[in-house]
Amino acid sequence: MKIRFTLLKPDDDLHAELIERGWIPLREPRNLGVAILLSIPLMVVAALISIGIISVVSTISFEEFGFTPDSFSITINLGIIFLIILVVVLHELLHLVFIPNFLRSQKTFVGLNLLGGFVISEDEIARSRYILITIAPFIIISVILPVILGVLGLLTSTVKLLIILNAMASSVDILNLLLITKQVPKKAILRSNGPRTYWKNK
Repeated sequence: MKIRFTLLKPDDDLHAELIERGWIPLREPRNLGVAILLSIPLMVVAALISIGIISVVSTISFEEFGFTPDSFSITINLGIIFLIILVVVLHELLHLVFIPNFLRSQKTFVGLNLLGGFVISEDEIARSRYILITIAPFIIISVILPVILGVLGLLTSTVKLLIILNAMASSVDILNLLLITKQVPKKAILRSNGPRTYWKNK
């Protein structure tokens, strides 16, 4: 595992080598900006799923987040900013820990920058494991965690907000999940070249 503070760029020589070896490029957005735009509908869906789960185990209302019929107010302090950063770090760590042998891998990169966190592995990974890596932060933080905290009576307004924000931030992950499940055969393996993804049958 290596730590970086800038995103990896695709290696054109590696791209040519992968194509020659039979790897097929995934049809995916070419940059993060396009991916975010395409994932906006999924952002809404993910937030609604998380809100629905919270509403089953606890109460939730617009008023507790500062929305009222005739006004809107929100308080942002250093504590909230710290908690948001903490959730971003936890989100990326959950991607990381499901990567096989991530501690010993020389092709796995993790880091934080102004756009948020990122985890990229250029190791070969089975489709089923790749799907788990992709969706784990959403499932654990925004689906399972609210159920546990709701049962324990620990779902405060701040925690609910962080859970919903994580769901929204998972929209690009969900987009990647949809692209993989639609394009990649079940028995295939995947690998990355910077932000580009490739697959090949075993």
